[in-house]
Amino acid sequence: MIPAIMDDDGVHHHLAAQSASAPLLPETINLVEGPRRPPARPKRPSTVFPAIAWTAVLLLLLFGLVVYRPWRDDGGQQASVARLGDQVVVEVAASRGVAQGVSEKSTGPALLGGGAYEWTNAMLAWQRTAFHFQSEKNWMNDPNGPLYYKGWYHLFYQWNPEGPVWGNISWGHAVSRDLVHWLHLPVAMAPDHWYDVNGVWSGSATQLPDGRIVMLYTGSTADGAQVQVLAEPADPSDPLLRRWAKSGSNPVLLPPPGIAPTDFRDPTTAWLNPGNSAWRVAIGSKNRDRAGLALVYRTEDFARYDLLPAPLHAVEGTGMWECVDFFPVSAAESGDVGLETSAPPGPGVRHVLKASLDDDRHDYYAIGTYDAGSDRWTPDDAAVDVGIGLRYDYGKFYASKTFYDPVRRRRVLWGWVGESDSERADILKGWSSLQSIPRTVLLDRKTGSNLLQWPVVEVENLRMRGKRFDGLAVQPGSVVPLDVDKATQLDIEAVFHVDVDASAAATASVAGAGESYNCSASAGAAGRGLLGPFGLLVLADEALSEQTAVYFYLAMGADGRPSTHFCQDAFRSSRANDLVKAVYGSFVPVLDREDLSVRILVDHSIVESFAQGGRTCITSRVYPTKAIYDSARVFLFNNATGVTVTAKSIKIWELNSAYIRPYLNSL
Repeated sequence: MIPAIMDDDGVHHHLAAQSASAPLLPETINLVEGPRRPPARPKRPSTVFPAIAWTAVLLLLLFGLVVYRPWRDDGGQQASVARLGDQVVVEVAASRGVAQGVSEKSTGPALLGGGAYEWTNAMLAWQRTAFHFQSEKNWMNDPNGPLYYKGWYHLFYQWNPEGPVWGNISWGHAVSRDLVHWLHLPVAMAPDHWYDVNGVWSGSATQLPDGRIVMLYTGSTADGAQVQVLAEPADPSDPLLRRWAKSGSNPVLLPPPGIAPTDFRDPTTAWLNPGNSAWRVAIGSKNRDRAGLALVYRTEDFARYDLLPAPLHAVEGTGMWECVDFFPVSAAESGDVGLETSAPPGPGVRHVLKASLDDDRHDYYAIGTYDAGSDRWTPDDAAVDVGIGLRYDYGKFYASKTFYDPVRRRRVLWGWVGESDSERADILKGWSSLQSIPRTVLLDRKTGSNLLQWPVVEVENLRMRGKRFDGLAVQPGSVVPLDVDKATQLDIEAVFHVDVDASAAATASVAGAGESYNCSASAGAAGRGLLGPFGLLVLADEALSEQTAVYFYLAMGADGRPSTHFCQDAFRSSRANDLVKAVYGSFVPVLDREDLSVRILVDHSIVESFAQGGRTCITSRVYPTKAIYDSARVFLFNNATGVTVTAKSIKIWELNSAYIRPYLNSL
């Protein structure tokens, strides 16, 4: 069929079919030695400072005429920023997150070797996103205490007010009417007491039945011990919650016997136990044998707590559990709504336990049963328990947090999306990290074994001009350009059909039938198999020298049945060499007679993808140097060797900016 433009008014206009004359993706030659990254681009010799100019610079240094500004936080992180003529030189000291008892929050300054890339101001400015939440400037990490209060959604987040690397951790604060258009507010909580002088770390909000809000967070003391701190709104009548009062009873919890002082952090939202009407709070930890666990405390007033005899759950060998989250999901036939955190266990209710693993910096979850009598949780399948099974996201996504939205009766998930570039680049641009698009979370009732994550519906309000392409047959080894005007802020929905039955007979006789596939260990989109990879190339330049591939790969088993893998390849996302470039992904469940579907959100330096309605999700940070501004393109590709893929439907919308800005009293 002929592709069509889909205008804002919904009218479809036929277009001439586009030629599939774009160059093919490169084929990987040596698969025996494993995946190979493209060679690092050699650093171009500078033409700014020839030898005679460097002599002059040295003379200026002797006379103290070179501008030098050290930036240092009170914990020891130091970055020296020197300006030599028109060139900025940045030296970054090693990050010290681990020394402070939290996970490493930074990426080394030379990630792939080969020196620092010569970023231009235009490249760095383009990396700032248009509709993902990020701070106005400086470092940001974990989302904290999200809630809805008197007409406003609130997001708090770990923030360094002093610079773009981890340190001086306070709570930034923003509000929104719709989870998309955010307004920055002043710092909500700062490290100003002995119990949080080394940082106001992660925590959660609990809204009590009478409307009272209690906030529990981890404070880091002067000695580095992790303690739990209680705070409440200083003015509950203020819907913006601009001022917070820390309790005179703080700290309300200290590390219990047998738990190291630096292994006790990140309290959950509290839930009400239906048996005795007392509240429960879980806190992440590990024991001396490296079993990750969630301690459970009982409280009636949030000032006094009793540690329960057994943890909520523990998994051997998983190490420190950070940012634990615990919440119910509906398993009922009408389970398309979220459940309030204190919804009691029972028929039609399952409970999700999630932990952020400090050892590998990924967020794992499992679905199971909560026994309110014993305050224990049991996974449905121990083989995919917390830390050894399912992940929220198979890319750059960590320290996530959910909350219940009473307005739309949904559970909403946030995740911290860190950088994959160097700290040097972050210092040059003056900011670091994003928050993911907020996602609704539901139990997948079709499989019963995984969650579905999907961008909140309000994101669709940003859609502007759209185009639709129907019935495109993509031959093996071909690339098809898609005519999209502005390809840096996109919402893409695509449905693919592969006639696997026609290929099964040929597959059975091919050497290697029964193959296994691993996205992260593969050659990415450049590798070629009988039934994949195929999908879309986003943030690509015209010559495909830069591209981020979002694709499916079908691995045919010896029984003639395929297993489907969903991957995101950033190997060729940028010419820069001071980046982490990886292929992310995992298996995605596909039921009988289901076509393959994907939704992709593209926002400058972030690509978030959701396969099969959100069964498997991947987030990547990418930093193109050519595929930016008006040079960004979108392509459809099929790098399989033995099957034609039909793109049944591709819808692409350009997205407006969310215009995230400071709050003004005049609003």
